[in-house]
Amino acid sequence: MVGYKPSRLLRNAHLQSVLSSMPLRRVAGHFALERTGAVHRDHIVDAGDGVRLLGRHSALAGRAPRALVLLLHGWEGSIESGYMRHTAAHLLARGIDVFRLNFRDHGDSHHLNEGLFHSCRLGEIVQAAKWIGERFPAPAYLAAGYSLGGNFALRLARAAPAAGIPLRHVAAVCPAVDPAQILLALENGLPLYHWYFMKKWRDSLRKKRALFPQHHDFDDTVLAQDLRGLTRWLVLRHTSFGELQNYFDGYAIAGGRLSGLEIPVSVLAAADDPVIPIDTVRALQLPASAHLEISQYGGHCGFIEGPTLRGFAERWVCERLELALASSDASLAHAPAGKNNNNAAPSTIR
Repeated sequence: MVGYKPSRLLRNAHLQSVLSSMPLRRVAGHFALERTGAVHRDHIVDAGDGVRLLGRHSALAGRAPRALVLLLHGWEGSIESGYMRHTAAHLLARGIDVFRLNFRDHGDSHHLNEGLFHSCRLGEIVQAAKWIGERFPAPAYLAAGYSLGGNFALRLARAAPAAGIPLRHVAAVCPAVDPAQILLALENGLPLYHWYFMKKWRDSLRKKRALFPQHHDFDDTVLAQDLRGLTRWLVLRHTSFGELQNYFDGYAIAGGRLSGLEIPVSVLAAADDPVIPIDTVRALQLPASAHLEISQYGGHCGFIEGPTLRGFAERWVCERLELALASSDASLAHAPAGKNNNNAAPSTIR
């Protein structure tokens, strides 16, 4: 697949990042989904231990799917985010069913669970992925995620074999690699990003407080803290990690944490990402089955291609997953039993 090559007018990282989150892009994604003619149904997913998550299954009526893809959004995004809608539309156009899953306290799901969302709640995503795969069987099961959703998708790939989830491939766009470094980037970078994430997180916490006032009795002085302070409050009050760095270590995928992956993965990142430090992506130790592609431009989950606000990233996800379907089928049919190439370097494009 040809790499991302934006026009000169679209090479600014901040412009890319802002355009990606514009309401107009969500509207365009809505119409792209309508054009597929797919049927969409919401489901409450059993994520184990009484946890319930909200998701949406999309399928083309009257046609057996080639595969099912689980899509995971970024922090304070939702199944209605523009990149989620556009990716789902691309997949459906290729005959692939899609399940878009909201994390706890994202989208219209704050009422489903009393406890707050945090990024170490991998267990409920693993259980949700298993429930979804069993409820909507397809010839192949794959997953993809953006930003924090990319982080969850890669950790899901690591956990899937032990959980009995038959994932064939996982794609991640601008995945959150090292949370401590991301926090520093948000603190020291353009203030817009800190303001944007804090506004959305505070709104989310206010919803939670209104729904469960007896359990969440924090006042507005708590919400007035900056990102580091509010994250520390979350860790101390609502987790057992004790310290901020312990919490960050709990969901980091940096260094060699993904070196033992058994499921092939594809990763797309942008060298100019203002949120995810690119050095943390370059330092990932991935197995030979992995594909890492670093674009010179793209911003944070942007990769916008023109005035229509269509994105390269969602096409990239579809191409990588389709390639995985084709190559996996071919390898099953033709590869000698027991062949292993884990000593080779991962495929890398820059």
